[in-house]
Amino acid sequence: MISYNYETEFELSNEDEFSKWVSAIIESENKKEGEINYIFCDDDYLLEINQQYLDHDTLTDIISFDYSVGNELHGDIFISIERVRENAEEFNVSFDEELKRVMAHGVLHYCGYKDKTESDEQLMRSKEDEKIKLFHVEH
Repeated sequence: MISYNYETEFELSNEDEFSKWVSAIIESENKKEGEINYIFCDDDYLLEINQQYLDHDTLTDIISFDYSVGNELHGDIFISIERVRENAEEFNVSFDEELKRVMAHGVLHYCGYKDKTESDEQLMRSKEDEKIKLFHVEH
């Protein structure tokens, strides 16, 4: 079950399409879909979570809390819409593409992909690109 929560003015216009896509990502990694909650928020909201739970005092586009059990994926994925907008501009991509990248990124962490080393980050980027392409596939 994939759910969406909004702590900002932003709302996905097509939640069903995004849910089908996230389910396809999970299936493509041979995992089972559990409860995944996307929480869309602003910088201040995410900064507070970053400080309170991770002891980091920095802005970020995404924080994911992984509650997965074995192959069944569960978690909360917090996304700052402000960061996504700024990153889209910085990387010269559409807001929509950057949003998909960040949404895929959270789920890919639950699948076991990391991004702390350069080689891990390259693999993560490659996986994000691969999963973004699944959005265009007819389900």
